[in-house]
Amino acid sequence: MLLGVIADDFTGATDIAGFLVENGMRTVQLNRIPKKNIHVDADAVVISLKSRSCPAEQAVNQSLEALRWLQVQGCQQFYFKYCSTFDSTAQGNIGPVTDALLAELNETFTIVCPALPVNGRTVFNGYLFVLGELLNESGMRHHPVTPMTDSSLVRLMNNQSQGECGLVNYQVIEQGVDAVVARFAQLQEEGKRYAVVDAINSTHLITLGQAVKSLKLITGGSGLAAGIAQNWANKLADQSEAQSAGLPTKAPGVVLSGSCSVMTNQQVARYQSVAPHFAVDVEACLRNKNYVQQAFTWVTAQLDSHYAPMVYATADPDKLKAIQTQYGAATSSEAVEQFFSQLAHQLQEFGIKNFIVAGGETSGIVTQSLGVTGFHIGPQIAPGVPWVQSIDGSLSLALKSGNFGDERFFEKAQDFYL
Repeated sequence: MLLGVIADDFTGATDIAGFLVENGMRTVQLNRIPKKNIHVDADAVVISLKSRSCPAEQAVNQSLEALRWLQVQGCQQFYFKYCSTFDSTAQGNIGPVTDALLAELNETFTIVCPALPVNGRTVFNGYLFVLGELLNESGMRHHPVTPMTDSSLVRLMNNQSQGECGLVNYQVIEQGVDAVVARFAQLQEEGKRYAVVDAINSTHLITLGQAVKSLKLITGGSGLAAGIAQNWANKLADQSEAQSAGLPTKAPGVVLSGSCSVMTNQQVARYQSVAPHFAVDVEACLRNKNYVQQAFTWVTAQLDSHYAPMVYATADPDKLKAIQTQYGAATSSEAVEQFFSQLAHQLQEFGIKNFIVAGGETSGIVTQSLGVTGFHIGPQIAPGVPWVQSIDGSLSLALKSGNFGDERFFEKAQDFYL
């Protein structure tokens, strides 16, 4: 095993795993930290946690446990994967987890690289942009759990970590790998513990991937995966069949959408015009004991339609705010999660084989309720969103981070098996 990845949520894990497979690394995703040293036949293993918005101490403990398991497997390099929109609070969890991993590895320096230009996430002079808008002016400023009100990655990292953060700007990166490595050395001499790196295009990411070859720990989004995979090229076997392991089979499917991101709202609106759809009622989730059964009955009655039926709790910012004001943010969120958990389990028992899920939290709860402990990673539906197949081969899932994919994502996912 060459590379060990610790991801802070389910969709982030499949995001980077998909890029690793696409660039030649046989990759397995595990949805929890194994309790014993199981054998995993892969070049890279991605462990998905649910540590993005939990208390910082809990996130640190989970991440360290994952790191120690990966060390036992003999991993030579480690990657802490977080969202390309740097979802975090003033207290963490990105900074505290990074500090803990550095300390455990006895390392003193790493990079901060959330950029994913292919999905519109770019870093320019240390500022994070989403589709050309500053992070704090994008839809992320309305995020219900981690609203992002600052776009300076240097400031964000300094506010939630123990060390000091420097910058490697795009002018340095365009001078090539040697210039970037020299800048890393300069920052370390200045006592900097982290380096935010600019990345405006995929070429920048390839340069950065080569420049971090000697770093024991890397932190960032999935954008660096291609460059890092290329660093291991001489140790990889023939990967011509790597993506086929995660292909979905021709079988009934369902779309479950819990994300309230801008793009998921557009995807849900588009899909409503071509497929049966069922809007989740939060009050019914809280008060109607038979509500899950009603939704299950509705889904199973729609399986003859061309496209899979969709059950969605997706709402625009104003409606979401009204729901949270009426029922409380935590109460409404937990009720919807439990609804999707129970519905997914019933649909699995009924014989549904393909699950298309939108939203990191929703993906996590659905995956857990389905009892899936790990995946083989398959072909990408959209950048950062591959099809994955459970290790036992019984289920296929497409786990989509909220803002990933275009408006036709739900339809494109089904093109692989319809």
